[in-house]
Amino acid sequence: MSEARFSAQGFRRGLLAALPILPSLIPFGLVVGLESAARGLSLAEAGLMSLLVFAGTAQLVALGAWADPVPLLAVTLAALVVNLRMAPMTAALAPLFHGQRGLRVWATLFTVTDHSFALGVRELRAGGRDGAFLLGIGLPTWLFWTLCVTAGHVLSGAVALSPQHPLLFAGLASMAALVATLWRGPGDVLPWGVAGAVGLAIHALSLPQPWPVLAGALAGSAAGAWRDGRR
Repeated sequence: MSEARFSAQGFRRGLLAALPILPSLIPFGLVVGLESAARGLSLAEAGLMSLLVFAGTAQLVALGAWADPVPLLAVTLAALVVNLRMAPMTAALAPLFHGQRGLRVWATLFTVTDHSFALGVRELRAGGRDGAFLLGIGLPTWLFWTLCVTAGHVLSGAVALSPQHPLLFAGLASMAALVATLWRGPGDVLPWGVAGAVGLAIHALSLPQPWPVLAGALAGSAAGAWRDGRR
């Protein structure tokens, strides 16, 4: 495999490719900001979470389990489960970094999202081998996401949402919309059904979040592995 490049030209191409993506972050980021305020996080804390975590679904899961004191182990495990998909996704982008080392690689991988992954795969299929292209997408996405979350937090002062406000259902709706895009056909009925049933059963036992999510995710993954092993 030829060594990948990391060029200013690739970075500029990534910046241009990111422009159509940014507007799609606005509603999701606003919801995370609104819920952050409803859960009692300060503006600085909400912004810092977005800068350090940069994973909307994981942030929503963490906020759903927020309490006083914060269940650190449960929140960490939930975020890990939600973001495990990033491991094989970033591994698939490895040709963009072949021969590269250090901060170039790690800074770029930190900013990878579902959107930049899709564009990175397209770049690879077109024969591109420039890791800066991926950073050009990820860097403005990271900064704009943080801006949207902080804007949502600021707007919460006018809306004055309580932790149980119906508008916060938008977070769950956003997560459901993301999950729906992963549906591949009837073969997914088994793992999805098992995940849903186990999650509902754990919830019925009055265990708080994120334990229903964790149990459902693990049970659904096990069912999917069993299904694939029988093929």
